[in-house]
Amino acid sequence: MKISIRSLSVPGMMLCSMLLTSTLAVAAPIKTYQVTGPVLEVTDTTITVEKDKEKWQIARDKETKVTGELKPGSKATIQYRMTATTVEAKADTKADKGEAKGEAKTDAKGKDKPAKK
Repeated sequence: MKISIRSLSVPGMMLCSMLLTSTLAVAAPIKTYQVTGPVLEVTDTTITVEKDKEKWQIARDKETKVTGELKPGSKATIQYRMTATTVEAKADTKADKGEAKGEAKTDAKGKDKPAKK
């Protein structure tokens, strides 16, 4: 059964729109963090601030919005996100060796052995 847009009633179109909007709203927003402290150094690619006697170096790019004059000695509040740059997944060594609970092992002749419990 084909449904054309012309055959949908106004309430039907509103319902479809609300369902689409509510589905998009369910996606969790990316969490943001902030750090506030005196600015120690500013470059084209980083901003370094001090917080609790620690130096926090935050990356920045041409899309970073800056309001006010950002220079060493000024106080700044930086909003940032944590983003993975690379991920290397490691295989589970027990599963690779067939030692995971409930898995059968094979002997040198290729015959199944019962799994350890």
